[in-house]
Amino acid sequence: MKTNKIIYWATTGILCALLFMSAAMYVFKHDDIVLVFKGLGYPAYLIYPLAFLKLAAVVVLLTQKNNLIKQWAYAGLFFDFVLAFFAHIMIGDGEHLGAVFAMVLLVVSYIFSQKIYTTNQI
Repeated sequence: MKTNKIIYWATTGILCALLFMSAAMYVFKHDDIVLVFKGLGYPAYLIYPLAFLKLAAVVVLLTQKNNLIKQWAYAGLFFDFVLAFFAHIMIGDGEHLGAVFAMVLLVVSYIFSQKIYTTNQI
């Protein structure tokens, strides 16, 4: 059981750090991110809402014990990472591995969250 907690918090911590850094880049390097988004075929007006939602997901994953809200955060991040993966694949820029890494962290975090949640150990 302790191993489950360690794996959960390690993967969730790394995932949240990546999300926080991504959201920070969206805000502080906005002009560069606009170019990236346009290159991927996404409109630039999505940048600030995505930054906000990524920060909200960090807060939910690190503090929220309500399983329903966590489920929504995991689902939203899943779609974000899938869309990022396919956008990078479609333009062939070779940057899809970041989305794969984030997806692996997300899936492991989710699985161990469910293991811990079902035994009420968080």
